[in-house]
Amino acid sequence: MILYIWLCVPLVALWLYLRKTYAYFKDRGVNHLPPVPVLGNMARPVFRKEHAIHNLCRLYSAFPEDRFVGIYEFVNKLTVIRDPELLRAIGVKDFDCFSDHRLFTSKEDRLFAKSLFGLTGQKWRDMRSTLSPAFTGSKLRGMVPLIQDCSKNLVRQLNEEMKESKSGYLDLDSKDLFSRYANDVIATCAFGLQVNSVAEKNNTFHAMGTKMTKFEFVQLAKMFIMIIFPFINKFVEISMFSKNAIDYFSKIVLRTIKDREENNIHRPDLIQILLEAKKGTLTHENVKDEKDAGFATVEESNIGKGIVKRAWDDDHLAAQAILFFFGGFETVSTTMVFLIYELAVNPDVQSKLRQEIDKCYKENQGKIDYDTINQIKYLDMVLSESLRKWPPLPAIDRICQKRYNLGKPHNKATKDYYLETGSIVFIPIWPIHYDPRYYSEPTRFNPERFSDDNKHNIKPFTYMPFGIGPRNCIGSRFAITEVKAMVFELLRNFEVTPSPKTRVPAELDPSNFTMRLLGGNYIRMKPRNSSVL
Repeated sequence: MILYIWLCVPLVALWLYLRKTYAYFKDRGVNHLPPVPVLGNMARPVFRKEHAIHNLCRLYSAFPEDRFVGIYEFVNKLTVIRDPELLRAIGVKDFDCFSDHRLFTSKEDRLFAKSLFGLTGQKWRDMRSTLSPAFTGSKLRGMVPLIQDCSKNLVRQLNEEMKESKSGYLDLDSKDLFSRYANDVIATCAFGLQVNSVAEKNNTFHAMGTKMTKFEFVQLAKMFIMIIFPFINKFVEISMFSKNAIDYFSKIVLRTIKDREENNIHRPDLIQILLEAKKGTLTHENVKDEKDAGFATVEESNIGKGIVKRAWDDDHLAAQAILFFFGGFETVSTTMVFLIYELAVNPDVQSKLRQEIDKCYKENQGKIDYDTINQIKYLDMVLSESLRKWPPLPAIDRICQKRYNLGKPHNKATKDYYLETGSIVFIPIWPIHYDPRYYSEPTRFNPERFSDDNKHNIKPFTYMPFGIGPRNCIGSRFAITEVKAMVFELLRNFEVTPSPKTRVPAELDPSNFTMRLLGGNYIRMKPRNSSVL
């Protein structure tokens, strides 16, 4: 009997806890889908029945008239914002109430805790101001030749492999190909290294990058633990990332900074920016008529334009370079994968874009720089639509830092809903990009949405591929320029078509928590007719 009682007590306690937890939104008049005990609304993604993105879309579409809805992420209570005006308030107007992200790692984690993503409060503001000069058009102009070297090297390697191929074409895993291209760009622009992972398949830099960014069972298990038991941060140091990989990249950064200091070496890359930040000589340039890299480019807020006198230690400097690698390796390569997929399955768009690229190349006599790449309007339209249809960040979050009134969730609500301090706000970028109220035929790839005649019709805060407000992606200009340089060289030299393995229409793989296509990311590349080169 005593044993029976001891077994029942924790079960009853758990049942009472879950009952109270899952009554949260109902008690406050916020619509939500029925939760499953412990798993909340995450059962279908956890059991690989549905991709997490589609799970979020199902919730978003279930209550089309609501300004916001609730979702249970296991036992966490997330408020999902659907109303663009609320997004404006949270992302910009009342940014001070929502300035921080939540972390899934220990506060002592060297990668995120000291990086721009993980820093909070004044330290984040100071680091944002420190780094923002690195991503202006004037700085990127110096980096474009480094990016172009990588894109031309990619073309050379593909040409060599095609010559060796008996078929005269290549069926490729585009994720592997573009991960290697992104790896080489980051190596040269952020770490000051010359790496050719496109040709050298087993080079250490790429292997360590893959090790750090690949989410396997162990990483996912750690993430779920941190989501379900966030308080564990106070007792145990948990990092989802390989310590060996982090140490490897940190040593490269610090060794390069030291070498440049001792030998007075200057190179237009992120290491140089970090070196200037360490010395306190980094300043914001007063550049008039700064041209954006394209429609998707985010605007730097006044926070990023502030003057900073703070001295940063080596760990802080290394963390920024590592975060730059993490963001560029995964999100940029993912953007490339889906853009090239859309060009392969939309040959009319590919043909029109190639004509624009050929025209630009001829008019500039082959001398392509930052400004000429970003003046190709149709290239920007195609990339903007690809980012709309396949945003590399499907959703982002913010932590509410003081009690905040969101108002009534819908017309039938009888009382306002208040976010408590520490509440999590979820911004569903992907579902908003597919909302037919904002984009007609949202599943159709239509670059004309972003033409000069149409782009003014896009409602503010319904297009967010790089986030919103002062905490948006600092590297949007760099990412856009990197992708455009790659597309420019590829289409000037090759035709892209679906391979026999390409799945049309595309569908996300529910067995993967990242953005991977069901059946693989395969495409076919073949040389263009030599007469048009």
